[in-house]
Amino acid sequence: MGKDLYEAGLRNYEQKIASVSSQEMVINMGPQHPSTHGVLRLELITDGEIVKDIIPHLGYLHRCFDKHAESINYTKSIPFTDRLDYLASMNNSHAFVMGVERMLGIDQKIPKRIEYIRVLVCELNRIASHLIAIGTYGIDIGAFTPFMWCFRDREHIMNMLEWASGSRMLYNYIWIGGLFYDVPVNFEERCQEFIDYFKPKLVELDDLLSNNQIFISRTANIGVLPADVAINYGCTGPMLRASGVKWDLRRVDAYSVYPELDFEIPVGKGEMGKLGDCWDRYKVRVDEVKESVKIIEQCIARLQSDFKRTTEFDPRALVPKKVNLKAQDYYVRAENPKGELGFYFVTAEKTDIPRRVKARGPSFNNLSVLPELGKGVLIADLIAILGSIDIVLGEVDR
Repeated sequence: MGKDLYEAGLRNYEQKIASVSSQEMVINMGPQHPSTHGVLRLELITDGEIVKDIIPHLGYLHRCFDKHAESINYTKSIPFTDRLDYLASMNNSHAFVMGVERMLGIDQKIPKRIEYIRVLVCELNRIASHLIAIGTYGIDIGAFTPFMWCFRDREHIMNMLEWASGSRMLYNYIWIGGLFYDVPVNFEERCQEFIDYFKPKLVELDDLLSNNQIFISRTANIGVLPADVAINYGCTGPMLRASGVKWDLRRVDAYSVYPELDFEIPVGKGEMGKLGDCWDRYKVRVDEVKESVKIIEQCIARLQSDFKRTTEFDPRALVPKKVNLKAQDYYVRAENPKGELGFYFVTAEKTDIPRRVKARGPSFNNLSVLPELGKGVLIADLIAILGSIDIVLGEVDR
């Protein structure tokens, strides 16, 4: 069946290219183009400056994650999850680890201090990921200053996560049953210092871009994604919420300690143009950073009061030496900065190596809607639309 689908798709592609008229052009955008945010090749059929059709070509960064995970045990797979959305490594490993813990039946036994530390580092990583999205989106459209500001502030987060885990981007910090290690002494105080520094910087960044007339002209009413189209294409995360759908797995699935935390779910409102346009997608990410700041402050407060560090606390106390599971099919999902990251496991008895692992990267589904959004727009607007999707090719290709 897979071969038939491939051949049908290939015939469709060949017919599409063969039907290009003499006044139309076939243009390659990428995989070297900086505005494709990685090794993504977009084959455009254009009539002058108007994009008639878009054919995305994937696979330049394929690393065989799913097959790797089927050849090693669960614990050894965690560093590979870091390399999916490598801008949000903590969030990737959190989702994978939650799935294995639930299959083991130890998810309710995880100490609250561990859960709060996990949420703290994941929300720090969420801010870092959104800062990349906002900064690179600004430079895509021609605003250089926000790009520098975002990288400056992200550097502070990377320094703190490196302090906790020992790694700069690919952390391998969240383990099955616990953590690699407790956060360093005074980590909570350093986080609070960062939050105090970052709050006014975030207001400054928001003012610089959100009400900038050039930025609004380039993003408002561009790439409008209706809610029904977003749902039909499987879009999740800021892509879906910007279309007015209040869907966040941290609230819907209520995993980890998120039910104990107070935060809002930002959605698009069509403030500068139509609901679900590029500006709304940008603004949802800015507002999510503000909510992550609130979550981090609450985590810091709980880690310094109810769940203080003690000499008896062992973050590896529940880490299993070997993961022995019953034969079962299990799907776990979590809210990553870019949307729903899911892992589907098919396990076998008497082995700690899964029979089947399938990762659902949110960037892959979000990118699939691009041909729908890009038809009939200017080439310059296509750059704005692609940037607003915020893809990472590591989880598109896997």
